[in-house]
Amino acid sequence: MQTGTLATETGQAGTEAQLNLLWGSLILEELARLGVRHVCLAPGSRSTPLTLALAGQDKFSRHLHFDERGLGFMALGLAKASQTPVAVITTSGTAVANLLPAVIEASLTRVPLVILSADRPMELLDCGANQAIPQPGLFGVYARQLNLPPPDDRMGPRALLSSLDALLAQQTGPVHINCMYREPLYPDDAGLDLGQALEPYGKELRRWHRDGHPFTRYSQASISSLPSSDALLRFAHGKGVIVVGALTADAQPQQLITLAQKLGWPLLVDGQSQLRQHSAALGNIDQLLLQPRARALLQQADRLLLVGGRLISKRLQAYLAEQDWHSYWQLLPDTDRLDPNHSAKQLWQASICRFTTLSWPRSSAANWALPLVPMNDALHGLFACHIDEGEFGEAQVIRIVATTPFPSAAGQLFIGNSLPIRLYDMYAPVTPEPLPVFSNRGASGIDGLLATCCGIAAHQARPTTLLIGDMSQLHDLNSLALAGKLQSTLVIVVLNNDGGNIFNLLPVPDEALRHDYYRMAHGLNFGYAAAMFGLAYNHAEDLQAFEAAYLDALAYPGASVIEVGIGQTQASAQITALNQWVRQG
Repeated sequence: MQTGTLATETGQAGTEAQLNLLWGSLILEELARLGVRHVCLAPGSRSTPLTLALAGQDKFSRHLHFDERGLGFMALGLAKASQTPVAVITTSGTAVANLLPAVIEASLTRVPLVILSADRPMELLDCGANQAIPQPGLFGVYARQLNLPPPDDRMGPRALLSSLDALLAQQTGPVHINCMYREPLYPDDAGLDLGQALEPYGKELRRWHRDGHPFTRYSQASISSLPSSDALLRFAHGKGVIVVGALTADAQPQQLITLAQKLGWPLLVDGQSQLRQHSAALGNIDQLLLQPRARALLQQADRLLLVGGRLISKRLQAYLAEQDWHSYWQLLPDTDRLDPNHSAKQLWQASICRFTTLSWPRSSAANWALPLVPMNDALHGLFACHIDEGEFGEAQVIRIVATTPFPSAAGQLFIGNSLPIRLYDMYAPVTPEPLPVFSNRGASGIDGLLATCCGIAAHQARPTTLLIGDMSQLHDLNSLALAGKLQSTLVIVVLNNDGGNIFNLLPVPDEALRHDYYRMAHGLNFGYAAAMFGLAYNHAEDLQAFEAAYLDALAYPGASVIEVGIGQTQASAQITALNQWVRQG
């Protein structure tokens, strides 16, 4: 039982502000105990109790930014890189709404974000009060929510802590904690001794304060479903393929190489699989499916093991949909439905490690697709000739970045949406030590890409290269401020083709329509933007200039921008020409 209240200890004057601060401190302390290590904050007044609580904490890395949309995406990047939940603190009103794009991306890719939004109390809603909008349910289906009333002694700390623990137990995506605060918001003393403040609330809270554990501890549920030895024997009895979709580097995707070699089946990999540049994988599957001989051979397959999902290549997606599979298995780490073809299949839920270490037999049709290996190698030769030795352009830049070693072995790539990720998926070369690859392919938007990359780079200060299109960078100009705060190497390679070059590949019925309503030529460059945010800048319009600028940028201890000037039709014309060469191969 409560043995007293904060009000009886402090008197009514200043109680509201002190109680607000106590709740903010309890929330942040419990988040730290639940695994949060990074907190991202945008300034605001209504969020003062959370801000002061954060200022009094020493358990978090703090990241501040003036733009909530960029802040949300930075938190997304931090959570992706750290594999831990990341908290975001905003004030009330549209500040919260600006987090929606990042929350959507986090929800679709199961990235744990904790949104802490300050809010006006009920009496200030729907009455014309400033900066007051209905915030409960603002993120809809994309976030689980906890709507807290204004701090009140009648709801004690135990109820607050247990509510937080229940919300965050087994967290697999975003959660939204909406915190109503009444004024006054600013206590006379910004410091709070949490142990002393909890004294009136009894032994249970004092014990919680001392022990360092969450108030309510939930066991970690581990759900897995695995095939039997008999099922493995039946599945392996035929001509199979292993297709690998989007995976994180910590999912241990390399174990799939061992499985493919044991079965004797080809390993067809997506650009997000972490295996796209591995020599043991068939990385050029998008282009192999253009080649008549390769496609005819692949059409003999009657067993499919799909690991993950969210495939970039439409040709690969079409191949999976058109085949008459005798057995179709999909392996996922969770219960997501990742199959836009809605195919009949057997779903297995397990880690790659557990799945690949089962008692797999050698396939009865081992090495049935061995001719695909020289075909895949021939495509590498074709790309080396026609891209690396051809005209300067986007595919050439992407291949250079994908094979240039970082001065530090801990480098990583972030590849932007629209054309860059597709060019990487189609044309990335084999390399002895492929780098970890990050992307935002849940909703596949072109917003927040630089901010997400800044979050990825900020975690452990790993050197990072971002490949991003000009339209995407225009969407995220404010995040150049985030880049400027980094102490580690971040190379921002902006592929500027003066608009949406990807629309050149789509069957828009009229060229004037394509120019006026799709491609959206802007005539802008990024030199002054880089200068505004104090970033080093280089411009490259040929191979030698880019190679020199990129090597310099990799050695620079901070963020820099390399703008690559390319014609509006260079990439689309090159893709069309390469497709013709591949079909004739």
